[in-house]
Amino acid sequence: MQAAFPLMFAALLFCVGVYGVLSRRNAVLVLMSVELMLAAVTINLVTFGALAATQDGLFTGQVFALFVLAVGAAEVGVGLAIVLLLYRNRASVNIDEADLMKY
Repeated sequence: MQAAFPLMFAALLFCVGVYGVLSRRNAVLVLMSVELMLAAVTINLVTFGALAATQDGLFTGQVFALFVLAVGAAEVGVGLAIVLLLYRNRASVNIDEADLMKY
């Protein structure tokens, strides 16, 4: 299996996710960008797992990819709960106003 295309695709996806986290002010879009970065990590894990499986028959990359998907699902649950709380208190999901929740 050629690993160049999936790895380049994952790098591009990760870069788009980092740009989205750093440039967006909407909390929902930031959460979507974090999910893009997790998808890029999952692609890398599956790619490297497939390369390792051809050599020794182990499926560790795919198992770790399942763990990343589980962590992503938990992150969405907690993140959306925080966004809903922020919207309920401030009537906006602007991240600049999120630091006011600490008081």
